[in-house]
Amino acid sequence: MDSTRQNKISRLIQKELSDLFQKQTQGTHGVLVSVSSVRISPDLSIAKVYLSIFPSEKSQELLKNISSNMRTIRYDLGQRVRHQLRIIPELKFFADDSLDYAEHIDNLIKEAKGDGYKTPEGPEEDYLNNR
Repeated sequence: MDSTRQNKISRLIQKELSDLFQKQTQGTHGVLVSVSSVRISPDLSIAKVYLSIFPSEKSQELLKNISSNMRTIRYDLGQRVRHQLRIIPELKFFADDSLDYAEHIDNLIKEAKGDGYKTPEGPEEDYLNNR
């Protein structure tokens, strides 16, 4: 259970990092990096940043590049939030693969429907078919 302070700092870091990544990736065409969530430790010293990267084929390469530039990203973040935070938390970046997982589940459902599985007809469909 996160405290109110943790939630406020998480939202602030998410907003500023997403703006920072948007400006940095503006020059590269076909690449989109968005900050899906930020989780901060109770002592506010470590922030786990979950990134959603499109296209997902480049996610590991971009994540490695972002992790190698962590010091400059933390410095830029510190310049943006220096009036709100006294100590800038250490950033740890992770790939958020929830969209890939949702797409995989969606494909499995489509396969199941294609293999002869029929969805049960509800009263709405009966009503529309009998009109």
